[in-house]
Amino acid sequence: MTLRLPAPIIEVAGIDSLILRLFEQIEESNMAWMLAACQRLREEFGAALVDLVPSYTTLFLHYDLGHLDPDQARLLIERAFTELQPQRTGIGRCHELPTWYHPSVGPELRLLAQRSGLDEAEVIRRHAAHEYQVFALGFAPGFAFMGLVEEALATPRLSTPRKRIAAGSVGIADRQTAIYPMISPGGWNLVGRTPSRLFDRALDGYSLMQPGDRVRFMPIEHAEFVRLGGDDTPLESTP
Repeated sequence: MTLRLPAPIIEVAGIDSLILRLFEQIEESNMAWMLAACQRLREEFGAALVDLVPSYTTLFLHYDLGHLDPDQARLLIERAFTELQPQRTGIGRCHELPTWYHPSVGPELRLLAQRSGLDEAEVIRRHAAHEYQVFALGFAPGFAFMGLVEEALATPRLSTPRKRIAAGSVGIADRQTAIYPMISPGGWNLVGRTPSRLFDRALDGYSLMQPGDRVRFMPIEHAEFVRLGGDDTPLESTP
């Protein structure tokens, strides 16, 4: 039986932009369809496409009104989704990111252990055991929204965000996980830190990760973290 994706719900986001709603729920299997839709939309719109941004369940499409009117844009969308099939699995890159899990750089590690009824070592093992899907980029350059974290580790964002989080900090928010690519404020529950550089102008697209990529966190010891250039400056446990 051939799987088919229903036509997207189209919402107007601006005079020259649309939001295409493909799904109602966040699922890891969504990304194969998202990537296939992106490819077909780029083919159909060609030079008239200004930007195309995938997310968990939607695509943001920005087109050039000098090339197309709104009715023509909708016709191209209809053509793009006709007989659409998901991308083959494994289309994106897999990134293995060394990560030092420790309360001094991941103050919520103990909180997650308490809430889940697991010890800290088991929290680390479970977080590092899963291969995460990169769903979208946003918030800050190189910031990749990944999932899905298993239910036992899902934790709401902090009620009061921190004013300053170190670059490379690994966090969890609900069933999402992410890494802060640079020093910034933020409200995710921090569990560790990676020395990997996520945003670099020398990289293609400036970001190490792109939607459709996969990520594995590889636990390392403190000495290895420092050897790889990681900043081990402790972070305060309270925001």
